[in-house]
Amino acid sequence: MSLKARILIDCNDDKGLVYKISKLFFDKDLNIEDNQEFVDVETNRFFMRTVISGKFDPEILESELLVALPNDANIKVIMPKRKKIVLMATKESHALGDILIRHQDDELDAEIVAVVANHNTLEELVRRFDIPFFHISADEMSREEHEGVIIDLLNEFEFDYVVLAKYMRILTPNFVTHFTGKIINIHHSFLPAFIGANPYKQAFHRGVKIIGATAHFVTNDLDEGPIISQDVIPVNHRFDWTDMQRAGRDVEKIVLSRALDLVLTDRVFVNGNKTIIF
Repeated sequence: MSLKARILIDCNDDKGLVYKISKLFFDKDLNIEDNQEFVDVETNRFFMRTVISGKFDPEILESELLVALPNDANIKVIMPKRKKIVLMATKESHALGDILIRHQDDELDAEIVAVVANHNTLEELVRRFDIPFFHISADEMSREEHEGVIIDLLNEFEFDYVVLAKYMRILTPNFVTHFTGKIINIHHSFLPAFIGANPYKQAFHRGVKIIGATAHFVTNDLDEGPIISQDVIPVNHRFDWTDMQRAGRDVEKIVLSRALDLVLTDRVFVNGNKTIIF
């Protein structure tokens, strides 16, 4: 039976890498349906994403690639399937609602296994989509205690990513470390501008001419993790801060959706604090 796989490779750049990889595929009678590669000259790092089809054993193919490539090579042979995600939210519905609708309309290549929120404001919305909703209040708990309860809950699920759909609490290093490389956030600006409370009021009082959003992986450096997707729209003096907020929320939805599509289809490599997007 013919199979299809996404092959993700990164390693130190060297002469003949593309030849070695493509020859291995050719010798195994595998068809290359799509291929993209890039070399980061500053770090001398080679990145390649290839879609192949044919008859093969994924584990054997991965081991053969490891033999053919440099010792430092990272290789993933990924059989396409829906990844599982957990959504975290607070009170704002726009990012969460957009993801739920895309999921219902089969536009999101993922399974939403649960929604976790520190307020129950969005419970009714989530229940309409027949997705489990968990309200874990932060009242009368320290940040560490609250996150401990969430970690215990998340450990009950199998998932690939945690998506912060406007989850308005700063995560502690302990939480981030538990899910390193698995947390995706949407931020209301080009990082790290207008941090803190009321960002659109800040933008209004600064007289900005564009507003935007950034989707990024979460690290222990607040809102400074590797960027996955960004976009902006123009605004002018006719916009008050509520107009900017409405427009900004639209951008946030688009950018988060685009970022999820890239991550869920294995198009993102993390290279230090940057990303390579294919």
